[in-house]
Amino acid sequence: METQKKIMVLCGGKFAFPALQLLAYEKFICAIGIGKGNERIVDALERESEGNNFGFKSFPDRKSIGEMRPWIESIQPDYIFCISFPFLIPESILLYGENKFVNFHPGPLPQYRGSMPIFEVLKNQETKTAICAHFMSSKFDEGNIIFNDPVVIEEGDTYGKLAVKLSQRMAQVALNMANMLQFANSIPNQPQDDKLACYYEKPELSDTYVNWKRMSAEEIIALINSCNPWNTGADASLFGEQLKIISAQVLNETHQCQPGTLVSITETLNVACGDNKQIAVKILSCDEGIMTADQFIATKKNELNKLLIN
Repeated sequence: METQKKIMVLCGGKFAFPALQLLAYEKFICAIGIGKGNERIVDALERESEGNNFGFKSFPDRKSIGEMRPWIESIQPDYIFCISFPFLIPESILLYGENKFVNFHPGPLPQYRGSMPIFEVLKNQETKTAICAHFMSSKFDEGNIIFNDPVVIEEGDTYGKLAVKLSQRMAQVALNMANMLQFANSIPNQPQDDKLACYYEKPELSDTYVNWKRMSAEEIIALINSCNPWNTGADASLFGEQLKIISAQVLNETHQCQPGTLVSITETLNVACGDNKQIAVKILSCDEGIMTADQFIATKKNELNKLLIN
């Protein structure tokens, strides 16, 4: 019987937990490394590693990556899986073995390179995304593709919902990859088509801000969903305040108001958009805290009524 392959997993936090659990259950894992995790997650992974006789090491910053090659040499894994590991792994470490490092990117490649493809696919109103397994190179997200495993984006998916869905799917994808490496003599792969490539930098305020005049109601909802919960919603100037809209839906009713102004108050706050549609704001965050539209209306009743009169 062929000896079980030993796989080291480099991860960045709880997104990788389902994959770690399944790979451990199937007895593939030999060691776990975590990059820049919070203390609670680092402690939890270290305890689990000790309990299962896995190697364990924390890489809290870029400088600590210099300790990785000696650690890998001491463990001698057959392959190294990366799941949301936050640091670029240099060529000097990749030279441990050709096609020994496999990254699992939570977005289709080469179209969605970058650290937050979940945000980008939702903001761009994609109907599907993917988990891409690819061999690693010394540049982020540019190694040869093994496969893109498609994942449907359902209506109403937020960043949080899609992240959980991808995390759960990642476990099976990682296990499939481990089994391929266990039994295949070679793994088919192909270079990425740079003509299709797009690299997205980490979102800034300009990327999360609602432009009432230029964005359609559907684009605004997509932005809100893509910012929930990591940014506590989409940033917006509304009712004379700087707010974050956490949950809203398109209201297919026309209006005669300036985009970004209050059209009406029902159980929701109904706001004019540039395409002559409205969005119904359900949950938002303001200086007083996170609250439902009803709670915000009760708190700001006089100010909102003045806006409607004007």
